[in-house]
Amino acid sequence: MKNIRNFCIIAHIDHGKSTLADRLLEYTNTISKRDMQDQALDNMDLERERGITIKSHAIQMRYVHPANGEEYVFNLIDTPGHVDFSYEVSRSIAACEGALLLVDATQGIQAQTISNLYLAVDHDLEIIPIVNKVDMESAMIEEVQDQIIDLIGCEREDIISASGRTGIGVADILAAVVDRVPAPKGDPAAPLQTMIFDSMFNSYRGVIAYVRIMNGTLKKGERIKFYNTGKEVVAEEVGLLRLGQHQTAELSAGDVGYVITGIKVSREIKVGDTITSVANPCKEPVRGFEDVKPMVFAGLYPLDNDDFEDLRDSLEKLQLNDASLVYEPETSAALGFGFRCGFLGMLHLEIVQERLYREFDQDIITTVPNVPYFATDLKGKRTQIRQPTELPDPNHLTKVEEPYIYAQVITKPEYIGNIMTLCLEKRGILIKQHYLTPTRLEMIFHLPLAEIVFDFYDKLKSMTRGYASFDYHVIDYRETDLIKLDIKLNGEQVDALSALVHRSKAEQMGRRMCEKLKELLPRQQFQIAIQAAIGQKVVARETISALRKDVTAKCYGGDISRKRKLLEKQKEGKKRMKQFGNVEVPQEAFLKVLKLND
Repeated sequence: MKNIRNFCIIAHIDHGKSTLADRLLEYTNTISKRDMQDQALDNMDLERERGITIKSHAIQMRYVHPANGEEYVFNLIDTPGHVDFSYEVSRSIAACEGALLLVDATQGIQAQTISNLYLAVDHDLEIIPIVNKVDMESAMIEEVQDQIIDLIGCEREDIISASGRTGIGVADILAAVVDRVPAPKGDPAAPLQTMIFDSMFNSYRGVIAYVRIMNGTLKKGERIKFYNTGKEVVAEEVGLLRLGQHQTAELSAGDVGYVITGIKVSREIKVGDTITSVANPCKEPVRGFEDVKPMVFAGLYPLDNDDFEDLRDSLEKLQLNDASLVYEPETSAALGFGFRCGFLGMLHLEIVQERLYREFDQDIITTVPNVPYFATDLKGKRTQIRQPTELPDPNHLTKVEEPYIYAQVITKPEYIGNIMTLCLEKRGILIKQHYLTPTRLEMIFHLPLAEIVFDFYDKLKSMTRGYASFDYHVIDYRETDLIKLDIKLNGEQVDALSALVHRSKAEQMGRRMCEKLKELLPRQQFQIAIQAAIGQKVVARETISALRKDVTAKCYGGDISRKRKLLEKQKEGKKRMKQFGNVEVPQEAFLKVLKLND
């Protein structure tokens, strides 16, 4: 066990985690030159296309230390950098003893660097600071080293200079992992105590659980049980996570590997649960990481109602691979049966949609995303509101509370004005601002979560030319003036487009939604009225004119009364059509209405 090292790579998005992981795999000959490709651990097409890591990826490497000639086993976990996937990072950290903290030499410390660092420090991980991309012309090595020293209080000689692209400093990093990261603690002879930190679904083998053995030994063929669900099964196969799955006879304390139990029902295995032995059970479960708290809720509905059960199965399997997704069934008058899903942010929602389409062939409609609110009625009963239809009548309410976040923005001083304007427009309150260095400024705001859900991150990036980084966490709920904005098509309410908005923004939002729908809805043989209403009061209206069909084309010359008769007949027909005609809202319209600023 003294020759095992478990560590993860943490950093802000785009600071070069996956590229550095590629060099580590190359240096230790884990992957041959022939099989090597960029982002070797990112196995999803979606990750490669977008150049981001969505899932954390575990892999085992073998390394011989040049100083003492001993062979060490490294279990490396490459983690995502985007704030929407911070739950992946927290689970990876729970399975490790050390962390490589990567900082881009051209950008310096950014918001997600700090929040990931705090996660690692909370779990008592040994931090190895690394300045990455030192080969770039715009690298500010000295300046970034000063920022790291200010942040974690280390010595300058503790900071390793590296480049994931050229391989500079890779040997120093591997030597530092051996010298600085402690070996795992645990007793191979103690009762079995194993934490599930990830899982995936294989259609042939069932659920594959990725585990970290804290104490004891897990043998192939042993009878095991899940602590929370109490289900007992046989460990059909155990093994190590190399580039593929490498089967072994047993896993003992300190190891990171996988276990296959043949369970086909995904809800029976939960990420974060503890596996123990039936013959010699442990006294208490592993305290790994807390439950996920979704921040954005949206309805997902199948395009065809017959596909409801298929969508349920797909969500179950996806949840195994993405433990931060939560869902429950719901119904809608316009869309039929579907699911109310909770996401960690808008990028997470986008990725889940894309994965459902690519991996499970599911065509879905998504409703307007919103955040959870709390409403208190006249009797003092406090209920959570997750969708617009749940909001009680205003006459029965005493107050509505919305979630507020602690938002941390790190930027260059020249963008202060732009950021202040954006945050105040979003009903934000500036709490403090201070200089981290003469060229880097930290600003702290309290903002309503609902205001940052749609386009805040994109606007922030464009206003600051990409030089601002942003991180947040929810702090509390505060009273707000919330109203329900309804969209009506020819007087028929479309509940999938209803939204909960602050009174001051309702009219503006209603106008923009009506204008966008006018562009997106196909024209019909009859006129379509698009209205945005608050209760009975219509605050905005757009009209889609009917397709023109020239019914008088066959009349050439002759009496005008003939033409008039045909036009009157057409007018009657259109009136009747309007009474019975259905306005179909295409799927693209639902998605594009959300991106009102495109």
